Amino acid sequence: MLLQLWGLLYSSCVRFWLKWVVRLLTGKCELQRVLHGQKEGARRTLGIEHSLGSSKNKVLRNALHVDEAEVEKCVKDVMKEKKIEHKDIRFKTNLHISLLQITGYKKLYLNVENLRKVPYDSDNEEHEEQLIELWNLLMPHENLKARITKQWCDIGFQGDDPKTDFRGMGLLGLVNLVYFSKHYTNEARQILSRSNHPKLGYSYAIVGINLTEMAYSLLKSGDLKPHLYNVVSGLPQMEHFHQFYCYLVYEFDKFWFEEEPESIMHFNQYREKFHEKIKSLLLDYDAILTLGDKKKP
Repeated sequence: MLLQLWGLLYSSCVRFWLKWVVRLLTGKCELQRVLHGQKEGARRTLGIEHSLGSSKNKVLRNALHVDEAEVEKCVKDVMKEKKIEHKDIRFKTNLHISLLQITGYKKLYLNVENLRKVPYDSDNEEHEEQLIELWNLLMPHENLKARITKQWCDIGFQGDDPKTDFRGMGLLGLVNLVYFSKHYTNEARQILSRSNHPKLGYSYAIVGINLTEMAYSLLKSGDLKPHLYNVVSGLPQMEHFHQFYCYLVYEFDKFWFEEEPESIMHFNQYREKFHEKIKSLLLDYDAILTLGDKKKP
């Protein structure tokens, strides 16, 4: 109760006077201090996001909701509102980058959500082509005997028709599986092979779809912001989401074999433990979760 009261008091009164005192002492507003004092990436952009969102000024608050095409005008409006000289190129450039990252993150989420909402359709030729491509990438020396076949279980689907496994994540699940298999083919085949371990094995494709849900939920919650703000100096794209997914697949396989679960029946327990591990890594404002020295497209 006391913490809630303090939070209310701070946001409604104390923060305003604290900002006023610091501006008096430094000669700079909060936005200037963040943009000039923090290095490029999550620390700077998250600071800007918090400052704008906490402001009582409507122009500043609205800056968080502009489209990409409006960013340049928005920067000018903010500078005018805060009485910052236009010759302050550093402020203008840094704010422009941060606003692109903020609006880009929101746009990326919408794009990912739209792809997730597309159901797998076996009558859609493009969907079917992607599914066959996944098989060919993972099993180059074995041909499918039929479209509906128990062979799909060899790459970790539950039954003889994979379309039923994409219900939760829609086409997004398939696109992620294909992306990893296409751009990290050797790693994907190695992980598929390891997933067939007699004791520690797991269903490769099903786990891959499950990790799509994990990546999606981290994006939706905003937990993925530190990573994306550090990786992309501008607008995050679908490519960056796929790259993060690849990191999850690679790291989960390592995690699974390091933990040595008693059986696949404990999957949810270890999946949640891995989820918490990733979330803790993302608490670091310097977080960059990529495959590092692995090959990139």
